[in-house]
Amino acid sequence: MIVIFIDNIENFVEFLEKNRVRDEVFYEFKEIKHQADLSSESEIEIILHFLSKIEQFLVLYETKFSTIKSRDSNSDEKVIQELQKIFETRGINLVKGKIREIFLSYSS
Repeated sequence: MIVIFIDNIENFVEFLEKNRVRDEVFYEFKEIKHQADLSSESEIEIILHFLSKIEQFLVLYETKFSTIKSRDSNSDEKVIQELQKIFETRGINLVKGKIREIFLSYSS
């Protein structure tokens, strides 16, 4: 498997239109921990993945971006809802899952 990291989401969407294997983009959340950070906000990375196939190679495209989340907020879920609206217009589902789940779902 080849992994290609794409710096911005606009380019990620361009690649998504070309050679995707399935009609799903998988996402996961990763909380960024800052030492001794006692604030009521935390930084959340949202990582997006999709699979494509070029000749005999399986290619994983990945991008990520950050958002700030208050401890009592669900702003990360709001971002996912907005992304889902964008992807739905292209016939693509946004699915919560990690890279090994993506690979297993393709290989089965």
